[in-house]
Amino acid sequence: MKLAVASGKGGTGKTTLAVNLALAADRPVLLADCDVEEPNDHLFFSALEWREQVIEWPLPEVDESLCDGCGECSAFCQYNAIVSFGTVPYISADLCHGCGGCQMVCPQKAITETSRRIGVVKTTEAGQVSLVEGRADIGTVLTPPLIQAVKQRISGTALAVLDAPPGTSCPVIATLEGSDYVVLVTEPTPFGLNDLELAVETVRELDLPFGVVINKADSGDSRVRDYCRANEIAVLAEIAEDRRIAEAYSRGEALVAALPEYRSVFAGILAKVVA
Repeated sequence: MKLAVASGKGGTGKTTLAVNLALAADRPVLLADCDVEEPNDHLFFSALEWREQVIEWPLPEVDESLCDGCGECSAFCQYNAIVSFGTVPYISADLCHGCGGCQMVCPQKAITETSRRIGVVKTTEAGQVSLVEGRADIGTVLTPPLIQAVKQRISGTALAVLDAPPGTSCPVIATLEGSDYVVLVTEPTPFGLNDLELAVETVRELDLPFGVVINKADSGDSRVRDYCRANEIAVLAEIAEDRRIAEAYSRGEALVAALPEYRSVFAGILAKVVA
């Protein structure tokens, strides 16, 4: 089972939920940190020995001696990553999606593919948790291929928890695709409700089953609960605002270890999702 944990905005407690769901499973589980621009699941584990694999992505390269500046490649590219004004085309590595289309349509066969490094995928074990994280190289803007490389490590795993990036952009879509269930984490504030609505639209567009966890549930107002009730969205749990949670988080301590009474909360969420 692939369980994705997502949120419409940062700071809702998404990583706290993902890490503690994995630890509360009490069975072998794979925890995949797909927030490749800022992975932080590893902060809640100690004495990790990592294995690292460099991830590369294709990039077109033009042979100037063969190119006649016809512009077929530029006309084909829907991302404006390759541009020609009757001259040898300019290639933007940041915009290129590595589809290989420009190479296919070039009548002079002047375009070949080289590769560029976009980041690394790191794996390790911590008890019953197998931790996988992607880490994009500084300056890398095309992160979905790196997220896909992280997700490839999930194959054959009975239970996988995917910690998605915040928001509803392309990296989030790349993380959620293929999931069996999505847990959306929110907080009872106007900003929390606004971004929850965006997240709900996203998972419904992907046709994925989902439920909501309300963090800091005893603060704010009732509009998030009212929205979930009106739209028949399951509220899997409500977690009260507790200063001890923030203190444990600031020390890099997993909540189920620092405050064992919360273990049943996360185990309960997992049981509802599996059911």
